[in-house]
Parts: sequence; C-alpha cells; structure tokens
Amino acid sequence: MDFNGLSVDQAPPIFAPMRFFLTAPLFGILAGFLIFFSDSATLMSRYSIDSIVITHAMTIGFVGFVMLGSMTQMLPVLAGARIPNVKAVTTYSHILLVIGSIFMFLGLLKDNNIFNIISFVGLGSGFIIILFAILISLKSVKNFTATVRAILTSVLFGLFTVLMGLHLLYSYISYEMSALHIIVANVHSVWAIFGFAGILIIGVSFQVLPMFYVAPKFKSFCKQKVVWLISAGLILWLFLSFFYEEYTLVAKLWIAIFFWAFATTVWLKLNRRRRPINDVTVWYWRSASIFLTLGAFVWIFDEYFKHEYIVMAAILIGGFILSIIVGMLYKIVPFLVWFHLNAKGYMSIPTINEMINKNLAKLQFFLLIASFVGFIFSFYMPEVLKISALSFIFSMIVLEYNIMAPMLIYKKVLKTKPDFDMSTFS
Repeated sequence: MDFNGLSVDQAPPIFAPMRFFLTAPLFGILAGFLIFFSDSATLMSRYSIDSIVITHAMTIGFVGFVMLGSMTQMLPVLAGARIPNVKAVTTYSHILLVIGSIFMFLGLLKDNNIFNIISFVGLGSGFIIILFAILISLKSVKNFTATVRAILTSVLFGLFTVLMGLHLLYSYISYEMSALHIIVANVHSVWAIFGFAGILIIGVSFQVLPMFYVAPKFKSFCKQKVVWLISAGLILWLFLSFFYEEYTLVAKLWIAIFFWAFATTVWLKLNRRRRPINDVTVWYWRSASIFLTLGAFVWIFDEYFKHEYIVMAAILIGGFILSIIVGMLYKIVPFLVWFHLNAKGYMSIPTINEMINKNLAKLQFFLLIASFVGFIFSFYMPEVLKISALSFIFSMIVLEYNIMAPMLIYKKVLKTKPDFDMSTFS
C-alpha cells in the first residue's frame, strides 16, 4: 500500500465511522425481508410505497450510512480536516438517522402521520448535523486535492438531495402532492445516485486505486475536469426536468457518458496494477464497472420505452454502488483496526489481510451478485424474487459478521498489554 499524502495522525476515534459501518448491513437485511414479503408486480413501479421504502432502506440505511462513516474517516486522513466535536456529531447524527429511517419506513407503510413527522425531524436534523459538520471541517483544508474537491461537491449535492427528500416526505405528511412531485422525485433520485454517491465514489477512487491496489494514477484531466463535467450534467438534468422535460435525454447522455468512461477507466487501471493479486475487493471493483456500464445503457434505453425499464436501471446502478461500497468496507475496516491498535502500541496483531476470513468474503460476494442477477430476472420470472431476496439477506448477514470480526479482534487485543507504551508520544 502507498500511504503517501495521508495525515494518519488526524484520524478520528475508531467508533466514529464504525457505528455507521456496523449499522449499514442491518438496513440491508431489513431491505431484503421487505423484498421477500413483497411481489415483483408491485416492485416494478418505482412509485409504489413498497418500492419507495425498500429503495430508501438501501439508499439511506445502507449506502448513506457507509458514505457518512467513510467521510468521517477520510476527511481527517486524506485532507487533514478535523470534523468539529466528531464524537458528538457522529453519535447524535447516527441516532437521529436510525430513528428517522425506521419511522419513515413505518410511517409510509402504515400511512401514519405521527411516524412521518418523527421521521421528518430525525432524518432532517441527522443529515444536516453531519453534513454541515463536514462542510465546516473542509474550511480548514489547505490543499484541495481532486479527492477533497469531489467530497465537497458530493456533500453539496447530498444537502440538496436531503432537502428535496424532506419536501417529498412533507407531501405525505400534508397529504398535498403538487404537480411537481414526480419531477422533484426524479431529480432527487438522480442527484442522490450520481451526485451524492457517484461523485464521492469517483473522487475516492482517485486516492484508493493507487493506494490499495498500486494501480496507475489517474490522469490530470480525470482529476481536474470529470467531477465538474458530471456536476454540469446534473444541473442540466435539473433545468431540463423542470422546464424542458422532453429534452432530458440530453442530460442523461451527458451524465451516462462520463460514468461509462469512469467504469472503463477503472477496469483498465485494475488490469495495469503493479501487484496483480486477485482478491474479493478486486472482484467487487470489476463487478461495479460491469453494473455501471449496463445500468447507464439501460437508463438511456429506458427513454424509448416509456420508462418501463427504470427499475431495472436502478437495480444495475445500485449494483455498481453497492459493489464499490462493500469492496471498500473490506479494505477500510481492517485498516482502521490495524491502524488504531498500532497507534496504541500494539505490534503483535493480525495483519490487515488476516482480519477477515477470505472464504466468507468470497461467499458474501457470490451471494450479493447472485441476488442482483436474480432481481433482474424476476422481471420475467416472478418466482425468482424470493430466492434472490434470501440470497441478498444472507449476503448482508455475512457482511455484518465480516465487519464485526475485526472489531472483535480490536476489543480482544485491547484487553492485553501493549508492546510499547505510547503515552509518552501523546
């Protein structure tokens, strides 16, 4: 690994990001059960309540929690940006987001106004606390690298996505849906997927691929221009959606082209890495490239079929995001445990590669990929849906165990005496 340019002495307490990482698979398990007890006909409509709840169990509960935990860890290390009162910020935002998410799911499924109001307050305050804390921390950054600029851009898209989401949730509370509800929902979903999650993934890959995989560095054009070009496409999507909806295909093509290019670039860089060792995280990056390519194509293709395939596009692009996120969890979590134990003076500890059982990681990979393939086939073979849901549930259970395993090592080692007394260096 190449740790050049990292401010490891700025890292937050281990439980700041880990509380988010440990919670995320639990929401994945919940989403799997919701899929299992639903049916393919209902889920084929992106506007059905079941689809909305399942989508947000994955986007807020799984993707959102991992992204927020990752930014909590990455900003101090990659940019030297300390999040103010990081322990309090992560604790309270985590609690509020958990409460807000659960009450949102219950409120929508039960059509319960009180639950929806609780979720509105919980999600709104939880997201605003942590996203504004991240923005405040970025004010202290002196060296705005490509990764830091991407994180800043992602957070700004995230804030607007949250505000649009709160507007949509308020529609269910007030029972008044304006004529713009569907348009806001479309912009909200595209900005969440490509603006918040997509741009963050691209920015982090600038640092992660060379660091963890000793892959060639990204060219200056990629690092300096691509995030801005994607942002321009997303703003164009917003403008056209509200004023010239018949021309939104232009923005779709713009966004899709640059994500296609990113998928191709990732594949090529993995082929050219200096240490071509295959592990499950490489499989995840390659799977993500395939999912993204197919998903972007179906998203464009869907324009000519009156949005009949929009849910399939969402599954494929969701496969891209989840593949990257799970693959990075297998790198980040063991690294965090190893780093924090080292910092406390422990040297006789398992290596990063020994903290997660490789066979379990491979099992989890195959279960997750099989579930996504099954979800796509369930459009044509509804009986496949429940089998795919079970595969997804088991993949999330194994993932939860694989994340807990390094933390159990951490707690076990802490009960022993350090090899070195690091207190003199504090």
